[in-house]
Amino acid sequence: MKINKEDLPIAMEAPGTVMRNAAGFGGMAVAFNQAPKGTDLRPLLQGLSNDSCHCPHWGYILQGAIRILYDDKSEEVAREGDLFYWPAGHTAVVEEDLKLVEFSPEREFREVMEHIGRKMDDAGK
Repeated sequence: MKINKEDLPIAMEAPGTVMRNAAGFGGMAVAFNQAPKGTDLRPLLQGLSNDSCHCPHWGYILQGAIRILYDDKSEEVAREGDLFYWPAGHTAVVEEDLKLVEFSPEREFREVMEHIGRKMDDAGK
């Protein structure tokens, strides 16, 4: 099974930000995301447990850098060329214009994306 990143459906779009994803990859969702420097995911995750993402992610940073903030108050920066695993209990701030590929368990990913969608809808009202 394969899909071109341009064929992934756009789940969310904002100035400089495009989140594309699809389920059905062996129980995993695949995503190709890009976001500009300064994008802060914390407000979009407010209302989830610990105001953080409960979905683990595995992936690769194609371009840029992102700071991951964990519930235990630790932090790390993933940069271009890095493979990553982010366990449940994190949020993030984009430090340099970012492009990444990510794989996540379908159920948890869907829950988080639905929550983010509601937050974005509320912000647009």
